Amino acid sequence: MEIKNFVEELEWRGMIHTIMPGAKEQLQKEMTTAYLGIDPTADSLHIGHLVGVMILKHFQLCGHRPLALVGGATGMIGDPSGKSQERNLLDEATLRHNQEAIKRQLSKLLDFDSDAPNAARLVNNYDWMKEFSFLDFIRDIGKLITVNYMMAKDSVKKRFNGEGDGMSFTEFTYQLVQGYDFLYLYQNYGCKVQLGGSDQWGNITTGTELIRRKLDGEAFAITCPLITKADGTKFGKTESGNVWLDPRYTSPYKFYQFWLNVSDEDAKRYIKIFTLLGREEIESLIAEHDQAPHLRVLQKRLAEEITTMIHSREEYEKAVEASQILFGGATSEALRGLDEQTLLQVFEGVPQFTIAKSDLGMGFIDLCAEFTKIFPSKGECRKMVQGGGVSLNKEKVQDGTRAITEADLIAGKYLLVQKGKKNYYLVTVA
Repeated sequence: MEIKNFVEELEWRGMIHTIMPGAKEQLQKEMTTAYLGIDPTADSLHIGHLVGVMILKHFQLCGHRPLALVGGATGMIGDPSGKSQERNLLDEATLRHNQEAIKRQLSKLLDFDSDAPNAARLVNNYDWMKEFSFLDFIRDIGKLITVNYMMAKDSVKKRFNGEGDGMSFTEFTYQLVQGYDFLYLYQNYGCKVQLGGSDQWGNITTGTELIRRKLDGEAFAITCPLITKADGTKFGKTESGNVWLDPRYTSPYKFYQFWLNVSDEDAKRYIKIFTLLGREEIESLIAEHDQAPHLRVLQKRLAEEITTMIHSREEYEKAVEASQILFGGATSEALRGLDEQTLLQVFEGVPQFTIAKSDLGMGFIDLCAEFTKIFPSKGECRKMVQGGGVSLNKEKVQDGTRAITEADLIAGKYLLVQKGKKNYYLVTVA
């Protein structure tokens, strides 16, 4: 298999923060195994994890072998890096459930199943840590690293200098446990590189140090920058929380909207990080975008690529159609094709009213001016209907006296009234 230049690929994409001397040469020399740790505290990844997963994807595409390590053992401790509080600990059943869910998501991006020499593997550090006694650990591993060395790490120093509630012994030992993961994978999988975010540099280099001291071996670290938004705020968070890859937690429509609404500056960085588009195509898209930023060419392509990759082409097309219902000239048929969850998300934030099912049969004008407050008066509603400015379920209302019946209901319980071009009202029939 041809080995392509992984470091070069990541550099032009802006995905390298720090690289240990010798790492480039190792990757050019032979097919290399590298691992990246994933925290299994939920049964879905969110887009904050996606940077690391894309790095594993590029690693595999460049001809190398990726290991995705689910931190079952380390998830029971809690990594102090970038945190000011201890995290909740998980039981084994929850960890196993989360691991399976994460593997299903990773399988959309990494090749686990082929017989290629660089097929990906999923490993869980709980499998080798659960049998390790405390005495064995402090005798075989603890003696190799000095407390002075551990105290010098930024993640430790920050907590000792008053961030949060100090640091427990459990968290203090985290870097040793993560370091042992690297040692174990080096011995058992020939893993010579650890990949991670720049906040992991201290933990990763503890691993390379352990390998050097215990085995006289050479291992390497490559980290990527932590992704932020152009305004400096945290990437991947919205008002309602994380943007998840699992459609149960973030619908494909909301996922698509997240990428569609990023700023121009962010879109230029994200399209390099979160898609597999080549350099020439990305440069051409950025140039096209700069000619007419209002067309949001970059955001549209970013949202298309990533929604298709994580969900599917079909879900992407449904998300586009749902967006057109709100912002474009979509049809009544498209509106009726929405599932209830997407319908409610599309019209989240519009004025909503509830009427009783027993009231069906009333005229359209009565619905708008008497049973709801869509119009302040029947006269005003009648006038706007006559002017052709009112729609029910995306169809112009020609006759204001027409009866509202069960046949009008979307998903058996909703009516969508549109006043003018942009004013929507959702009526729930309960």
